[in-house]
Amino acid sequence: MASPKISLHGVTKAFGPKKVLQGIELDVAPGESMVVIGGSGTGKSVLLKCILGLLRPESGSIKIDGEETRDLSDRSRARVMRKFGMLFQGGALFDSLRVWENVAFGPIQSDGMAPAQAREVAVAKLGAVGLGPEIGDLYPSELSGGMQKRVALARAIAREPEIIFFDEPTTGLDPIMADVINDLIVKCVSDLGATAVSITHDMASARKIGHRIGMLHEGKLVWQGPVADIDRSGNAYVDQFIHGRAEGPIRMQVRKL
Repeated sequence: MASPKISLHGVTKAFGPKKVLQGIELDVAPGESMVVIGGSGTGKSVLLKCILGLLRPESGSIKIDGEETRDLSDRSRARVMRKFGMLFQGGALFDSLRVWENVAFGPIQSDGMAPAQAREVAVAKLGAVGLGPEIGDLYPSELSGGMQKRVALARAIAREPEIIFFDEPTTGLDPIMADVINDLIVKCVSDLGATAVSITHDMASARKIGHRIGMLHEGKLVWQGPVADIDRSGNAYVDQFIHGRAEGPIRMQVRKL
């Protein structure tokens, strides 16, 4: 078996007395698409930020290609970050930049690519997500939500990363556009041969884009397995979540007025 592309062992993260991650164990193989599901406030975003290096865990190990990343120098951190692409929740496009400038932001700012060459890269990546070159001259505010998400995906793959992170990729989209985005994610990840880690509460998305799924609850991965096994997980937390049942071991905190 190939060495893991991403490997987390015993990862913990707390904010004051609140323990958000409690001993995360997770290995993601090269070329694998791992999806972490769970409700709001279960620690999915914190997990992603720890892998990205935006947050430092209190304890545990986070390895990328076998290299420990918890205490890297700024230079080494930049080298590891070069492997990453990111599709942010909501797209997070720069309103003041044209579409092609958004897509080319990484190649220009991080790689020092000449704007003319970066524009060619941007047009090619827009094409990869089904958008014509004329879209490049528009501003994000002139695009629909689905088109903005496509642009954000083009930006995520612009530097041809080895690892792509997807943060709630279908949030705010209608079911048809969400399915279009899911198909594009599968295609782009496959075309690049990239490893993917996604967080979502959208089970339709999780089933389509993932090879494996992990269920995060109260800071712990309570189940992991192939997508095909999720309907027979034998785990009460997973069963309640994937069927959207109010009754079960997961208790939603609802304040009574």
